[in-house]
Amino acid sequence: MATDPSTPETDDGAQGTDAGVQDPDRSNWTVSPDPETVETEDLTLVQGVQDGLETEMQRDDSVLVLGEDVGENGGVFRATQGLYDEFGEDRVIDTPLAESGIVGTSIGMAAYGLRPVAEIQFMGFIYPAFDQIVSHAARLRTRSRGRFTAPLVIRAPYGGGIRAPEHHSESTEAMFAHQPGLNVVMPSTPYDAKGLLASAIRSSDPVLFLEPKLIYRAFREPVPTEEYTVPIGEAAVRREGTDVSVFTWGAMAQRTLQAAEDLEGEIDVEVVDLRTVSPLDTDAIVESFKKTGRAAVVHEAPKSGGLAGEIAATIQEEALMYQEAPVERITGFDTPFPLYALEDYYLPEAARIADGIRTAFEF
Repeated sequence: MATDPSTPETDDGAQGTDAGVQDPDRSNWTVSPDPETVETEDLTLVQGVQDGLETEMQRDDSVLVLGEDVGENGGVFRATQGLYDEFGEDRVIDTPLAESGIVGTSIGMAAYGLRPVAEIQFMGFIYPAFDQIVSHAARLRTRSRGRFTAPLVIRAPYGGGIRAPEHHSESTEAMFAHQPGLNVVMPSTPYDAKGLLASAIRSSDPVLFLEPKLIYRAFREPVPTEEYTVPIGEAAVRREGTDVSVFTWGAMAQRTLQAAEDLEGEIDVEVVDLRTVSPLDTDAIVESFKKTGRAAVVHEAPKSGGLAGEIAATIQEEALMYQEAPVERITGFDTPFPLYALEDYYLPEAARIADGIRTAFEF
C-alpha cells in the first residue's frame, strides 16, 4: 500500500525522477459521465461525499480516512457512515481531538505515499491546524523541489444556517485561498461533491474540501454510481443569462439560483458556480462578464477581504472595457458569525441577493 519515500512520486502514483513535471491534477481523472446515460441514484450532498469516499477507497487502497469520530460513529454529519465496517480500523481511523495532530499526521502519511482524507468536524475548528496546512502541506512540493508532494485532502463542513454554537458556522475560505500550493474546493451539488472529491483525492497536491452543511440534506439529484471526476479549477454555468453575471459557490449557489428565478422576466441573470475558489476559473469569469457587462458576487463570508474583492479585481484587470457598472458584493457582514436570532439576517438569502442584482443592473 505504501510507496518508497526515498524517491519522488510521479503524478500517477508511481515512483520516478520527474515528480512535479506533469500536471498533478489531471493525470488520472476520468471523464465526467452524463447522469442521463449511466446508472444513478438520487443522493443528498452529504451522501455524495460519502459515496465519493467509498468509491475512492474501493479503487485505491492507499486512500484512508482519519478524524474525530469518523469511525464507528460515522462522523458528526454521518459523512463517513459505513466506512469503518467496510474498510476496518486501519483505513478509517478515529483520532484524538487535536486538529494540528490530525493534519500533521496526514502530511506525514502523504509524504510517505498514502492518500489520507482528514476530517475537521467544523471549519471553525481548523485554526489550530492552520500552521500545518500553510507552512507544511502547501509548501512540501516547493520545499523539496518536487521530491515529495502532499496528496492529502482536508474535509471540513463550513458555513451557517443550522443554528449551531460559536465556532461552528465559519466561512473563512479566503484565508486559505490566499496560500499558494493549496487548492480550495467548495461544491454546491451532490454530483459535484462526489466528482470533485474524487479529483481532490487523486491530486498530488493538498486540497481543502469545504462542504456547505446548510445544504447537506436540502435536496437530491441523480449521481452516477460508477467512479468519475469533476475537474478542479473549472466553473459551471448553472443558468444562462444576458443582463448580469452572478458569481458564487457552495451553499449560496442554490440561493442565487432562487434569486435569479425570482427575477425572471425582470432581469436575465447568468449564474456561474465557481466550485473552486483556488484556483479561480478566471476564463469563465471573464467570458461571462464580457457577455453581460455587469456583475455581482455572492458569498456568506465577511465582505472585507473576501473573495468577492478578488473577483472584482480580476474583472477590472481582464475585462475593464466591457464594464457598465460597479461590481456588486452581496456577502455576510464584517462581524463574527451571530447566534440564532440574527443568523438569518447575516446570511445572504434570495431576497437580499435579488436586491443586489437589481442594484448592479440599474446602475
